[in-house]
Amino acid sequence: MDVAEVIAIGFVAGVVAGLFGVGGGVIFVPALVLIFGLPQAEAQATSLVAIIPVAIVGSIRQRHYGNVVVRDGLLIGLLSLPGAIAASWLANALPESALKVLFAGLCMYVAFRMAKRAMRAEP
Repeated sequence: MDVAEVIAIGFVAGVVAGLFGVGGGVIFVPALVLIFGLPQAEAQATSLVAIIPVAIVGSIRQRHYGNVVVRDGLLIGLLSLPGAIAASWLANALPESALKVLFAGLCMYVAFRMAKRAMRAEP
């Protein structure tokens, strides 16, 4: 991996995480797959590790602004652990092409729902 590309992706992902709260995975995974040629499962796993410092810094900054409900965040995080364990096993069991299609489908579905909701909210 070219160091300049890694720095650029890290910066963009940090901006996206801080601005939208998506953790940067929306940037990390496609970049690792499309630019660096990592297999989908490896890109997803790498993204999860990369998200740790981004989530910590973002959470601290957002808590400073009073935007974090710590109890709810910790509860959601703890309750998601069994799902993360099962899904990581599934991600490694699925063919890479299926994982790519599922990831792309999830991104498209979420984008569609958010755009639809945003357009409804406008006066």
